[in-house]
Amino acid sequence: MSVTGKNIARHLRSAAIDQPDALATKSPLSVSPSGAVTHAHSTFLELDRESDAAARLFQDAGISQGTRTLLAVKPGHDLIVGMFGLIKLGAIPVAIDPGMGWATYLKCVKHSQPTAVVGIRRATLLSRFPLAAFASIRNRITIGTAHWINRLARQMSANPFPISEVQADDLAAILFTSGSTGTPKGVRYTHGMFEAQIRLIRETYGVQSGEVDMPMLPLFALFNPALGMTTVTPLLDPARPASANPAPIVSTLLAEKVTNSFGSPAIWSRITEYCQRKGIKLPSLRRLLIAGAPVPDGLLEQLRTIAPQCKIHTPYGATECLPVTSIESEELLGPLRQLTLSGRGTCVGRPVAGVEIRVIHETESALNDYTEAKMCAPGEVGEIIATGPSVTQEYDNLPTATRLAKIREGNRLWHRMGDLGSLDADGRLFFLGRKVEKVRHAGGDLYTEAVEPTFRAHPWVARCA
Repeated sequence: MSVTGKNIARHLRSAAIDQPDALATKSPLSVSPSGAVTHAHSTFLELDRESDAAARLFQDAGISQGTRTLLAVKPGHDLIVGMFGLIKLGAIPVAIDPGMGWATYLKCVKHSQPTAVVGIRRATLLSRFPLAAFASIRNRITIGTAHWINRLARQMSANPFPISEVQADDLAAILFTSGSTGTPKGVRYTHGMFEAQIRLIRETYGVQSGEVDMPMLPLFALFNPALGMTTVTPLLDPARPASANPAPIVSTLLAEKVTNSFGSPAIWSRITEYCQRKGIKLPSLRRLLIAGAPVPDGLLEQLRTIAPQCKIHTPYGATECLPVTSIESEELLGPLRQLTLSGRGTCVGRPVAGVEIRVIHETESALNDYTEAKMCAPGEVGEIIATGPSVTQEYDNLPTATRLAKIREGNRLWHRMGDLGSLDADGRLFFLGRKVEKVRHAGGDLYTEAVEPTFRAHPWVARCA
């Protein structure tokens, strides 16, 4: 049974009606010395009612439709409850990656001007410090404590919380970019864009209701109620994936029969090395999405040995536009490998359904209209642009950055990815790296992904940047 409306939170209500007893979340409680993890379970009905209760508590605390709310919660069940509680209420969650560093984090908070914070105790205490970043905050709600759990239990009801009525182009959340190659920017996500992403993920990767997902990137867990997947939270600090202990993660992958996962090359390198060293296979994995950085061919080959039945995808996109293209490891490890090693760049595949890409002549100037963009010929290196239903319209309170990043074409908007690459005659996109990382040289421009793959292929090279 579908719940009507445009609010993205309706998908959780639909899941609670259609499969009330199916498991929605599994969150780690404890880990044994051997790496075995004990989990707390919640069904879709329980998750829906908990987020209803959270919405009531947020409302009682003064949060209402349109309230910008800094969400500072650890990955897992509480993050999902908090996010859906806010979105049901019509409030605007502001999500900032704490891994970007404290000073940068504070700049992002100050820029987004939240008037409320929902977070763990440490976050709400820090928000009381007399810092300019927190000057706009009026309401603070601490979640995850025994007191919060008791208050939540008292608000639980069989009567559903009325989900806020919104339009598809209404603001749903503000998600900050990582800032890995520049200043992080708040990206304005509408309910319609979230809806488009859910549809693209389901159609592109054939996700089925009843699957079990372990998202290594926390916010991807928020798509799972709409996809009908169980979310298993890994014991992992997403800000430091390269330092993760793979033992409890692998133990959980096996014990929970995880079928799907989305993560970075850094974390999957740790998992793969551990599995190979211990002689462990991952037979339940059907689908693996690896993104966030270039994926070495060696990692893809190793993954195919520990999960031979698994389809390994390397999607390409950005916070402002995701997914854009996608490709499977089987194609990457074929003839395309030699093209990459010859300096052509890393192939990131063809556009997903509904998305169009172009490569235009590189420029630092704003392009106010699509007619101002000069198209590159097949094989010619230029700037990558994309358009489609999941392309965000603007940055938050950054009109200059928005003007530089967007190109208007009638009713359509193209996003300038900030990346360089080329298209071949078959419509495949070859990624050559970030514009800001290009090295100008008298003998010709140098691109990161024209150079680094050769070094990454050397058996004595562990990492290359």
